[in-house]
Amino acid sequence: MTDIQIAVPAANWCGEGPVWSAADQALYWTDINRFLWQRYHPETATVRHWLFDEPVCAAALTDRPGVFLLALGSKLIVWDQADDSRTPFAAPETNWPASRLNDGRPSPFGDFWVGSMQNNVDEHGQATPVTEKHLGTLYRVLADGSATVEDRELGISNTLCWSPDKTRFYFGDTMQNTIFVWDYDATTGEIANKRPFFSGFDRGRPDGSAVDSEGYLWNARYGGSCLVRVAPDGSVDRIIDMPVSNLTSCTFGGPDLKTLFVTSARHPGELRAGSVFSLNVEVAGLPEHIFSLPG
Repeated sequence: MTDIQIAVPAANWCGEGPVWSAADQALYWTDINRFLWQRYHPETATVRHWLFDEPVCAAALTDRPGVFLLALGSKLIVWDQADDSRTPFAAPETNWPASRLNDGRPSPFGDFWVGSMQNNVDEHGQATPVTEKHLGTLYRVLADGSATVEDRELGISNTLCWSPDKTRFYFGDTMQNTIFVWDYDATTGEIANKRPFFSGFDRGRPDGSAVDSEGYLWNARYGGSCLVRVAPDGSVDRIIDMPVSNLTSCTFGGPDLKTLFVTSARHPGELRAGSVFSLNVEVAGLPEHIFSLPG
């Protein structure tokens, strides 16, 4: 593993939702509090951003080139990079603005899974305290825009990942300091048998994660100044110390999926906080799953 680099000195308030597009050879990610959707091309070292009128929280590649499904605070929209068009798609979270959407990812089945939490971002992007531990919900959104509730009474929804063999689904609650695992059926997209997978780790709290091709889960630790690689049996494989406190999520990118991109959030006194970091890893990641749009 090589040295940790600053890929983008973004100064994000809360960088989140990283997605690697193999077609573009580019990293996309959000800044929740500044309502930004961003793109970084490593080959040209160029960055572009698009501004929205509410938090941009998570994203998915779709089966249409250049078209993404974006999870905003209040709803899901279809965003086309070619003309910056924004088409409403679904609104699974019915408690907006008291609650908002947070982390999300498409599954091997081709649907989109997204969790919610107490809304902690005001209309100007300023952070507000999270005091409610039970306002979050886990949703499964199908290609026709319909949604089912898969879990309830969550604090801060984070980490949505699947194992390489598509038999496990991982989902975390930051406030419980726990990542759970369910049995996953790739033929139906259904989950069952929820149980704790990784709980009580004392460096920060679990934020976003990514799974590599060996089935190890890489978890960004908010407030913990580290990443932790967790083995399929739930044991700690390794801890990677990072140069800022608030790591928010990660994804594998680069031509060989051996670059781990890590987003972060600001922290008082940390000049590099809010940057996107990168590090080379020995084990490649998994390609992003694709959301299937209707029609």
